[in-house]
Amino acid sequence: MRKNILIIAAIFLLLEFYIYQAIKTISGNVWVRGGYILITVIIYGIFAYEALNFQRTDRSTTRAQIMFSLFLVFILPKIFIALFLLIDDIVRLISYFFGVFKPETNHFPGRRKFLSLLGLAFGGVLSGLFIDGIAFGRYRHRVRKVKVKIKNLPQAFKGYKIIQISDVHSGSFSDPSKLQHAIDLINEQNADLILFTGDMVNNVAEEFKPFIPLFSKIKSKDGKFSVLGNHDYGDYVDWKSPQEKKQNLETLVSYEKEAGFTMLRNENVAINKNGEKLYILGVENWGLKPFPQFGKIDKALENVPQNAAKILMSHDPTHFDYVVKKHPADISLTLSGHTHGMQFGLDLKNIKWSPVQYKYPKWADLYESEGKFLYVNRGFGVLAYPGRVGVLPEITLFELS
Repeated sequence: MRKNILIIAAIFLLLEFYIYQAIKTISGNVWVRGGYILITVIIYGIFAYEALNFQRTDRSTTRAQIMFSLFLVFILPKIFIALFLLIDDIVRLISYFFGVFKPETNHFPGRRKFLSLLGLAFGGVLSGLFIDGIAFGRYRHRVRKVKVKIKNLPQAFKGYKIIQISDVHSGSFSDPSKLQHAIDLINEQNADLILFTGDMVNNVAEEFKPFIPLFSKIKSKDGKFSVLGNHDYGDYVDWKSPQEKKQNLETLVSYEKEAGFTMLRNENVAINKNGEKLYILGVENWGLKPFPQFGKIDKALENVPQNAAKILMSHDPTHFDYVVKKHPADISLTLSGHTHGMQFGLDLKNIKWSPVQYKYPKWADLYESEGKFLYVNRGFGVLAYPGRVGVLPEITLFELS
């Protein structure tokens, strides 16, 4: 443990040495240099304090949010700045070897200053984006409208509107009223049905309690249904006993019921319209290990006719590729979340990229495989880093055909 701390400290010292060289190159003012050193020491002190005091018994995510924010706003941009300066050092090294007989070619102060300015500017922009993501990005909820074909959809359900939200992570927000605009957006869509695809909390049921009145305001014609996500089971904190952990889960289910949501735990419900039916299936979380695999499609399909129109709620999109699309029940549409789009990336009409795609190839939007559809929602809330850059929080409006 001590050895690891020393290695990490050495890496940070090397990083700061590089950045300080950039500051020196840009400004000779002693107050600028001194101010930078003072701010750096304070921020690293806060980061070290939070890291050393982090414990699994701490059920609040505030400490994790502080550490992630400091890293992304203050440390990650410096890594990119250091890369700019490293380019110059590599060029210097090459020029040294090729300039043995021409010493005057070994030093290019103008290039060093340009790269320092370029690196600092890039790092400053990156820091600004992460700060904006915390202050504003996590509240920029957007409605995405998706038309999707459902096999054997009854005539009565053509044009039927379903709202999907996912990954609220209520423990990441301190003031429910700041999400009122998002609830208003949901209600403005005048949806027939509301489906929530898991992760209502970060760790414990009590996180959602202050949000019950707000989420109770969500309206729909045919009900509100939900499933569990991996965070809802309380696996990321320590409990005094298995009974306490179990009680926490049951409390969350009761809180969601109080907010108007019916939890589907490997169950189904039939939506009736003019004598015709659309089946909504809800399974518990199923993800690749170490995520829990409690989802049971066969149980959720009990008493559902083979040729019925079916929509499945399953929190983790990997469930679709590993189980759902190969299942003989022929489930037309699966709704998932979980990835958050990593809360960072490019999410444009024709360009979509996020680091999360290297773990989850299906990380956002609508996918088709073997004649079946999967939609991955970008998430309603935030986790760890309390912001969003590029990948905005999502409310999805489906129109069935």
